[in-house]
Amino acid sequence: MYVSEQVIVPKYFEFDMMGIIYHAHYLGWFELGRTKLCEDLGFKYIDMERAGYISPVHEMNVKYHKGITYGDEVILQTRILDNGGVKTVYGYELFNGEGTLCVEGKSSHYVVRREDFKPVAFKKVFPEWYAAFDRASKL
Repeated sequence: MYVSEQVIVPKYFEFDMMGIIYHAHYLGWFELGRTKLCEDLGFKYIDMERAGYISPVHEMNVKYHKGITYGDEVILQTRILDNGGVKTVYGYELFNGEGTLCVEGKSSHYVVRREDFKPVAFKKVFPEWYAAFDRASKL
């Protein structure tokens, strides 16, 4: 399974009064990971949007193991857990600089027409993109 990896340096404003990352920021980081994974595989979401499609979040799950504190460097790993014909599920893991798993999550997304939000078959509308995702989910 292909894993996209990137380093995140948390910004001061992302922390809460307890000195740990405010939980909502993890969702934004997951989006960064999903976007980077697509780009690593040779695709950009802007091209999907220009073609008249978008890929909204259907479901999001987050499990918190350990707080990320100010000064921590964060490693975000993103992978494709399931590449169905219509729905794609991404997995995320956030590690602190010591290599400890702090947060894990997953999100599911459908490809829909922008004009009416009607779901479409990802593998039919974007066959090259779907094929790359399929290969990446099986590496």
